[in-house]
Amino acid sequence: AILPGAHRRRHRPSSPCSSLLFLFLLALSAVVCCSHGSAPASHTCTASYGSLGALGAEPLRLRGGGLWRSSRESKGTERGGMQILSTIRKKIAVGEAWLYKYPARLLSNLFSRKPKARANNQDEEKMSKRGNWHLRGGGLSDDRARKSIEIDDTSIESMLKSAPYIQWDGNQLFTIPKGHIEGMRSSASFYANKPLLKQVLKEMLENQANGSKGGFLSAIQQLSNVATLPGVVSSSIGMPDIHSGYGFAIGNVAAVDMDDDDSVVSPGGVGFDINCGVRLLRTNLHERDVIGDAALKNRLADLLFKNIPVGVGEGSVLGQADGKELDDILRRGMAWAEERNLCWPEDREVVEERGSFEGADPDAVSDRAKARGRNQCGSLGSGNHYAEVQVVEEVYDEEAASAMGLKLGTVCIMLHSGSRGLGHQVCTDAVAEAEKVMKQQGISVVDRQLACCRIKSKEGQKYLAAMRAAANFAFVNRCLMAKAVRQSFATIFERDEKELGMSTVYDVSHNIAKVEEHMVDGVKKKVLVHRKGATRAFGPGSPEICDKYRSIGQPVLVGGSMGTCSYVLTGTAKAMESTFGSTCHGAGRAMSRSQAMRSLDSRAVLKEVEDRGCTARVATKKLVAEEAPQSYKDVSEVIETCHAAGISRKCVKLRPVICIKG
Repeated sequence: AILPGAHRRRHRPSSPCSSLLFLFLLALSAVVCCSHGSAPASHTCTASYGSLGALGAEPLRLRGGGLWRSSRESKGTERGGMQILSTIRKKIAVGEAWLYKYPARLLSNLFSRKPKARANNQDEEKMSKRGNWHLRGGGLSDDRARKSIEIDDTSIESMLKSAPYIQWDGNQLFTIPKGHIEGMRSSASFYANKPLLKQVLKEMLENQANGSKGGFLSAIQQLSNVATLPGVVSSSIGMPDIHSGYGFAIGNVAAVDMDDDDSVVSPGGVGFDINCGVRLLRTNLHERDVIGDAALKNRLADLLFKNIPVGVGEGSVLGQADGKELDDILRRGMAWAEERNLCWPEDREVVEERGSFEGADPDAVSDRAKARGRNQCGSLGSGNHYAEVQVVEEVYDEEAASAMGLKLGTVCIMLHSGSRGLGHQVCTDAVAEAEKVMKQQGISVVDRQLACCRIKSKEGQKYLAAMRAAANFAFVNRCLMAKAVRQSFATIFERDEKELGMSTVYDVSHNIAKVEEHMVDGVKKKVLVHRKGATRAFGPGSPEICDKYRSIGQPVLVGGSMGTCSYVLTGTAKAMESTFGSTCHGAGRAMSRSQAMRSLDSRAVLKEVEDRGCTARVATKKLVAEEAPQSYKDVSEVIETCHAAGISRKCVKLRPVICIKG
C-alpha cells in the first residue's frame, strides 16, 4: 500500500534485519487483530462542505482528523500496516493491549518516518527535528531527556544574576547590549514582567545545559543573532510572548535599512506560515442568545465544525482552484474575493493592506507550492489554528470598543489561520535558495537558520514577491472561512447574516515582512520590518489605518490558547517610537509539543476546556495536549506587559464559548 506522504519522503534503504523485524511485527500484529476481530478501517465520517461557488468539488472525508479527497481511497492509503497499527493504537488507548505497546512503537517507526515538510505544519519546532524518528501524533520521540533548571525568582534582580549582561530599565524592557556576541550591528531587547522573564531565562539556561541539538537556540540567543544580520537598525526586539523559533525567535521584530545595499531579507524572519493572522467578526447577538440554549449551542458548534474544513491535509470551502483562479488569488487577494461576492464590500476596508499586497507575483511561487495550496484555500488547518465563538467579557476602553461595535456580552467569532501548505512551501523554497546564494553574495551568518539574501538581489526580490502572493492567499483563506461562518450563523439563527450584523472588526497578520517608514535615531528611514509572531500596532493618526479607526489606533487581535481568553488591543504612539509599530500576537509557547504530549493527557485537557464553559470540536483529539493552556504562557500576563510598556493598549477581553480546532 502507498502510505500517506510517501511521495514526499526520501528513499531510505532498509537493512535485512529491519526487514525481518518488519515481517515479525506484521505477523504479530495480524495475530492481535485476528484475536479481536478483523482490523476495522480507520474512523471515517463523511463531511459535506457547503460549496461557495466550488469548481465541482468532490466530497471530503475526515480521516483521523485530516481532510483527504475521497478519490484517495482507491490508492489504499489506509490499508496494510497503517490499518493494523491503527487497530493496535485503539487497543492500547482502552487499556486492552499494554503488551503490544513496544511492538506498536517499532511498527510506527517503520511506517512513519517523518516527512521533511508536512503540508500544514504551523509549528516550526517540528522543522528543526526533521530526520528524527517520531510516532505519528507526537507520542514517540528520540528527544533526549532534558535537564530542568531552577531559577531564584525572589526578584527580577535575583533572576538576572544568571544573565548579568542583560540590562533592565526598571520597568518592562530588558536590553542585551551591542557587542554581547561578535558581529552584533545593534542591541537586542525584549519586554517581560517577572513571570515572563523567568520563563525566557529558564528556556535560555536549559538550552545551555542541554545543548540545542535537534531543536532551536534559546529566544534570547536568537535575538542577539538577528542583531548580526546585515542592515539591521535600532534593535532586534522581542515581544512579551517570545519563544524560540526557526532562526528568528517567534515574537521577534527586526528592521533593516532599505537604503543600505547590504541589507538582507531572511525567510526565517517571517516564518513558515506566511501571513498567519487573525480575523474578528462581531454580531448583534448577545451572550444569552448562544449559551442560553445548550441544544442550539451544540448545533452551532456542529455546523461550524462541518462547514469549516479542519485538520491535516486537504480541504477547502472553495473547492479545488484551477491554475488561473489560484494565480488570481495570489496576485489580487481579497479583490478577487470581492468580485465574486465571497465577502462584503466593506470587509476590505478593515483588513491590513485592504487584503491585497502590492507586488505579489504568482510566477515567483513554485509549482510545488501551488499544488499544496490548490485544495486548501478556505480551511483552518491544525496546530494552534482555531475558529472560536467568543463573547466580550470585559471592556477597558469604551471609546475604542464602541468604534469596533463591541460591548459587554457581544458575540464575536475569531478565526486564526494562515497560508497553509502554500506559504510553508514558499518559505521552504526560499530558505533553500538563500542557503545557495549566501556565499555568492558574500554573506555569512552565525546560525544557518538565518539564511538570507540581499534585498535588492534577484533572489531577495523573488522571495518578497512570493511572500506577498502567499500573504494574499492567507487573506482569501480567512475571507472564505468568514463566509462559511456567516452562513452557519444565518442557518442556526434563521436570520440573514446582514440582519445579524456580522461585520468584520479587523483582520491583521502576525507573520510578515513589510516596507514601512519609521524614525531611526531621529531620522525617518524606509525599512523592511520583519514581524514574526508579532502584530502591527500603528498608533492614532497613522495614515495606514483606515478612516474608521484612525482616531483610536489600529485594532490588534491577540488570540489566547485553547479555552482561554483573547484580547483586542489598539496601537499606540509609543509602539511607533519603540518597536517599529509592533506588539505581541498571542500567548507564546511555554513547553514544546513533544513535552506537552508526554506530560499532559488530551482527554483531561478537553474536559478542562469543557468545564470552563467552552464547547470544543476537535478533529484530532489525541493531539489536544499540544494545544493545552498549560503548554502556553499566560496570555493575560503578556497583555498586561504590553499595556504597561505602552506598546499597545487594552480595549476588550473575549471569552470563548465554542472552539473549533484541527
